[in-house]
Amino acid sequence: MNPLDSVSKAVSVNAGTVGRQAAVIAAASGLILSIGMPANAADANIGVSASAESGSQTTQLAVTAAPTATVSFERPAVTTEAAPVTETLAAQSSDETAAAGSITAKADKLTDAAKSAAASGLAAIAYTGIGHPYVWGGTTPSGWDCSGFTQWVYAQAGISIPRVNAWNAMTPTSTPAPGDLVMQNGGAHVGIYVGNGMMISALNPSDGTILHAVSATGTSSFYTLR
Repeated sequence: MNPLDSVSKAVSVNAGTVGRQAAVIAAASGLILSIGMPANAADANIGVSASAESGSQTTQLAVTAAPTATVSFERPAVTTEAAPVTETLAAQSSDETAAAGSITAKADKLTDAAKSAAASGLAAIAYTGIGHPYVWGGTTPSGWDCSGFTQWVYAQAGISIPRVNAWNAMTPTSTPAPGDLVMQNGGAHVGIYVGNGMMISALNPSDGTILHAVSATGTSSFYTLR
């Protein structure tokens, strides 16, 4: 039997008792709304609500959605902001400056240590020159004068100094260390200080290169590379 025929019969049977308030809503494959009431009653109530009639009953309205209906909800837009970045450039710059200063200080200490080691090595090298002859203007162990001898000693340690008046390229010191230069008699003589008031120099053609006391050969001034 057609479902709409059943609905129509039900409306006809109850029309007398329910009157124009009898309404049946049937849904079939979609949202279908039909009201069963006499034609004249329907025309008279166009635009009139059920609650406006005296003694009327509450009208019930049933709504049925199609199976294919979809329900959607609007979702509020959410935006995010990145956390602020703390400025650390000034702190980094300060740290880098301190690190650079520390590196420089360490480099200076290493340089000083290298110079001290070289000075000590100079004294040892000077000892190897003892016994070699004195030759005016010479610069090798086969024969040298006082300035040629000191230049040779420094050269063996990888240090270049002028052959004449080498002390002008150095720093005066009142506390000489082994390896420092001894300038005597206003520049007339020069040798290598080896500590304990002693020096080694190419003294003259008669004595050659010897170890002797600093005080034995005149007034002295001391110069250092440190």
